[in-house]
Amino acid sequence: MALCGGVGASALPSELIVHIFSFLPARDKLRASAVCSRWRECLFYPALWPQLRLRLGGGSGPRTDETPKLEFLMRKFGSFVRELQLEFAPVEGYLSPLQGVDGGMDPTGDDQQLPGRWRDALHTYLEQVLCVLRSLRNNRNLQKLSLYGDTCILHEEGIVDNIPLNQCEQEGKKIKEIKQLFEEILANSRQLKWLSSAFMLGMVTPNSLSAMSNLSANTLEHLSLLDNQIPSLIPCIEVHRLHNLRSLALDFCDFTSEMCRILSTSDHLPLHRLSLLLNSTALPNKPLDVTPSEKDWQVLVRHSANLRVYIMALDVRSQDLLSVLKPSLPLERIHFDSYSTCTSEAVVDLISRQYLKTLTHFILMRDLMERDDTGFPDLSDSRNEDPLVILAWRCTRLSVLVIHGYTVWAHNLIAISRLRGSNLKVLAVSEESIDFDQDQHLLFQEEDPIHNLIEEVSSGLGRPWHPTVDTSVVLSEPTQHFYREMQRFSEGM
Repeated sequence: MALCGGVGASALPSELIVHIFSFLPARDKLRASAVCSRWRECLFYPALWPQLRLRLGGGSGPRTDETPKLEFLMRKFGSFVRELQLEFAPVEGYLSPLQGVDGGMDPTGDDQQLPGRWRDALHTYLEQVLCVLRSLRNNRNLQKLSLYGDTCILHEEGIVDNIPLNQCEQEGKKIKEIKQLFEEILANSRQLKWLSSAFMLGMVTPNSLSAMSNLSANTLEHLSLLDNQIPSLIPCIEVHRLHNLRSLALDFCDFTSEMCRILSTSDHLPLHRLSLLLNSTALPNKPLDVTPSEKDWQVLVRHSANLRVYIMALDVRSQDLLSVLKPSLPLERIHFDSYSTCTSEAVVDLISRQYLKTLTHFILMRDLMERDDTGFPDLSDSRNEDPLVILAWRCTRLSVLVIHGYTVWAHNLIAISRLRGSNLKVLAVSEESIDFDQDQHLLFQEEDPIHNLIEEVSSGLGRPWHPTVDTSVVLSEPTQHFYREMQRFSEGM
């Protein structure tokens, strides 16, 4: 790259070099910084890095090489970056050794290295979190902080119980420092608009929000705090001072009648997005009778006319769902995900009757491992009309329908495609879930039933369509899916 007269690029003013580099994507900026010291100086100009998005971990083994890279990035940008979004997944590479081990990790099993591997995973995770928080402690320009810790597997497999952090002096000190740093960041913040922390092991406590400065409490527009803890991470007393809150995400059981009434008061701006995670594991300790009543929802909707709600239900019994799905709840998206429970036709029917004007997303998932000799559950067993077809008929705004682990009859799938047509932007049905009526199959013995189904559904949708063969498209880790969908849902307000 040379200029006329033999003057090199290094002779350009720094302002011009910074402007040229502003057109590069983040990865290319980092590569270009290795060219020379002048470029490096210009490439790490704060205006070039208003936001930073990273995902750590994953792969087939430990990723210790990521920590030095993270330290470098946070050292360069942590003090001034305005938007920071990180996903920590340091334990993914450790899942394979646990296959075949009943009840989670067994320290006395054949593989004596398992405890050490999990301890290393925890150590890496804690070190990376500390690296990020330490670099942010004095950042007063931070406007968006979004952290996701893919640590649910530690709870599900009993890792935290088998390696108690409070019994490991070194790890216990790190957890304590992480809590203190997080509160320090909230206290030093001046213009925070977006705060999201999901399943960050040991970081957020019920007292964390009280550390937030009054300046950020007045500017905060989105708040999502989720964890596997029993106490609510968003106390009602702290909601009082969040006057400009437009989007909220929390455990369904923590969204109480009192909180609903606070958000309905005239000194709070109308709420636009509400994401609720209803997890069956929390229900024994968090009763549903404190959640909003029909009257509470009516008051909230009058105050927040544009409010839309996203609910994910994990292994929740139908009777519990029937009790909390109030008529005035403005439900836009619902995601059922289960291992042991089945969604009933009564729940689907209730949703199609109550939310026919608001529902746009309906996701029905059940783990493949639960399939037995009788096949997948069939919601249309006890009546002539399939509840999913009725849902597609009644809910005229339905744009996303995902089904996996439940029986979907081919003729009903065709009916759904014809009812919603091109307005159904996503129709993802796993191939294992599709079944064919034997009588209809006999009528078309010379035709391939799958080929005929593909043609009919494609015709109904007005675009090419195929069953989902790759189950990873529709089957993902539920809490991770909820976090990412909640982010997109809230950003779309």
